[in-house]
Amino acid sequence: MTKSLLLGFTCAAMTACASYQSINNVENQAQSSTIQTNYELVLASEITWDHLNPARGDKAPQAGTLWGDRNGTQATGFLLKPNEGFKSPPHIHNVSYRAVVIEGELHNDDPDAANMWMPAGSYWTQPKGEVHITAAKGPYTLAYVEIESGPYLVRPISQAYDSHERPVNVDNTNLVWLSIKDTPWEAQPGLNTSGHSPEVA
Repeated sequence: MTKSLLLGFTCAAMTACASYQSINNVENQAQSSTIQTNYELVLASEITWDHLNPARGDKAPQAGTLWGDRNGTQATGFLLKPNEGFKSPPHIHNVSYRAVVIEGELHNDDPDAANMWMPAGSYWTQPKGEVHITAAKGPYTLAYVEIESGPYLVRPISQAYDSHERPVNVDNTNLVWLSIKDTPWEAQPGLNTSGHSPEVA
């Protein structure tokens, strides 16, 4: 697994329960033997749910913002809660996102792709501008989604374009979630994230 992919997974896991930090920030903090995290606890009863795509109303999944503002310009983390049997029409987004399945099973891929149901713990990314569908399986499905900047918008496939990013779908059986104690920079104090001793001027 490459360093960048590992950092992407680490960032997704950390921000699921902590405030947003950029990958660069995580990389810088990881060079220290102690990582301090600021977090805010959000109770389920405090989450305000609305339609992810207001234009589709009740046919759209529900979205509950945990931090940031999905309709603003800043980075944001929100919960995605589709109805049972949900399947979106083909569409694109104006921003890229990354997500982790929390409960149930989700499929996110090209409209003509065979279903690949990702269970809880699975991870996926969706590049901006790329045509795809999202579907849910099971009586209750929940995922955590992050964007680097907003607003998060749904657009028709007539506006599709190639952002030169590529999607990633990783089943939970192909992921190993590490604690910070298991990472090379923690196991070997004084080493940077590439595994080499830092240069001394």
